[in-house]
This record gives sequence, structure tokens and C-alpha cells, in this order.
Amino acid sequence: MVVKIDEETCIACGLCVEACPVDALAVEDVAKVDESKCEDIGDCVAVCPVDALSL
Repeated sequence: MVVKIDEETCIACGLCVEACPVDALAVEDVAKVDESKCEDIGDCVAVCPVDALSL
């Protein structure tokens, strides 16, 4: 399982990228997850100010 991103809610703030210990996220127009790196840790979900990420 990987982190899901609600692209309509994401504000591309980058906090999730900073919080991810395995470097699985990047921000373009919205946050994007590299499914091959995501380990379902959840640190990114916890810091999202608009609840755009979920496990």
C-alpha cells in the first residue's frame, strides 16, 4: 500500500516532502508519490495542513 494524494485538495506546500524519511515524495503542481519508494510510514500524512494525504 502507498500514500494516496487527493490532488484537488493538495496545495503543494512541500511539508510532506520534508517529512518523508525515504524520499518518496516530490512536489510539482501537487504532491506526487514514488510508489517504488513509499513504505507507508505516515509521517507525510501527519504534517499535511489540508489533509490531502492518506494511507
